[in-house]
Amino acid sequence: MKNKLFLGLVAIMFVTVFSSCDKMPQVEIDAANAALTEAQAIGAEMYVPQDYLLVKDSLNAILAKIEVANSKFFKKFGECKEQLVGVTAMAADLKGKTEAKKEEVKKELEVALEEVKVVMEENNTLFAKAPKGKEGKEALEQIKAELGVIETTIADATNMLASGDYLPALDKVKAAKEKAASINEELKAAIAKTKRR
Repeated sequence: MKNKLFLGLVAIMFVTVFSSCDKMPQVEIDAANAALTEAQAIGAEMYVPQDYLLVKDSLNAILAKIEVANSKFFKKFGECKEQLVGVTAMAADLKGKTEAKKEEVKKELEVALEEVKVVMEENNTLFAKAPKGKEGKEALEQIKAELGVIETTIADATNMLASGDYLPALDKVKAAKEKAASINEELKAAIAKTKRR
């Protein structure tokens, strides 16, 4: 009788111990990782870096908590599960922010490309009118080479626009636009100088 009672108490203790241990929240971990990977795949790291790092750091902190909880005898993951659901939602929101930022950068790139093309058309017209004297010949050769580089940059940026590499293309176009504007001023100054003579 005592043995049965003792075995009954032991059985109750085992049930209590194992029922108080949570299962590792693998489904939630996988969902959070997948959502973050999807956001990264569409460029979150490049277009919204601070938001991306916030979500990534949050996920890493929760995973560290899970490791600590997993090393304990009584495993409790309830709070971590809730946090993982929150991180999954943040990662989904991150995808939306990334798409919006990409669209914004794309529009900015399209405008910048049109602006630099207008300046380049003017530069080509001014180049034809530029003084061709001995002293200006070397400067004109250099300007011609720089105009060629800008044209190549515009072509590269146009290809990048078509392939969806908006941010690097925008950086290239901004630099090309500055150089084109600088050449424009230089050509106008040279033409004005010869008109004064």
